[in-house]
Amino acid sequence: MTNPLVIGNWKMNLLTAPACELAQSLVDRLSDARGVEVVIAPPFTSLYSVSQIVKGSPLGLAGQNFHYKSAGAYTGEVALEMLKDVGCNFSLIGHSERRSLFGETDEGVNKKIHHAMGLGILPIVCVGETLEQRNAGETLTTIESQLSIGLTGLSPEEKTRLVIAYEPVWAIGTGVNATPEQVVDVHKFIRKYLIESLGFSEEIGVRILYGGSVNPENSKQLLKEKEIDGALVGGASLNLESFCAIINSAIEP
Repeated sequence: MTNPLVIGNWKMNLLTAPACELAQSLVDRLSDARGVEVVIAPPFTSLYSVSQIVKGSPLGLAGQNFHYKSAGAYTGEVALEMLKDVGCNFSLIGHSERRSLFGETDEGVNKKIHHAMGLGILPIVCVGETLEQRNAGETLTTIESQLSIGLTGLSPEEKTRLVIAYEPVWAIGTGVNATPEQVVDVHKFIRKYLIESLGFSEEIGVRILYGGSVNPENSKQLLKEKEIDGALVGGASLNLESFCAIINSAIEP
């Protein structure tokens, strides 16, 4: 069985010095951690400095976003090759904030997934519905569309090399958390759709994480559910004690 995965998305927070301090504290705390995989996604400006701290440790490093082209006249963008060059082996793709604030489309997500696969970067593909879509009963059809378009064209081997993060938009940064029952229902749907409609392997499986106001108070209840393979953590990952408590929730039975 694959270990649960806990990802700390630092978003647009922390200058280089505090980012390095937090990374070093995590490396020290997690030196003996077993049974969980932990990844952090600092802002671009801190990636190289943080990479020097996590090098040789169990802590993985992720980018928060990238352009699907390798190089070119794309002012303000960052190439995935640049993220790989500074030590990233994961990247978030299609985070709800990228979709809602910056116009990320399912087609764009698909291009980025293919680019990441070609470079050996593990994509963490985010899907989820807005409050309006949930209230309209469109949760599953929204996620089905995001998966159908976003994951099109993957080879059987590539389908074993990605992670899905379910993050209901209405629960991100709002303090409102989806109940374990709501999350489990969606995770079951995602898993079934991947296998029955998109040809993913039932034997190998895909880790499906939950993201949306995950904190030490709710993480234990969420992560004890067998359908939830880990967590994508936002604000709580900026605090050492909170993030470590969530990580411990993924380890403890």
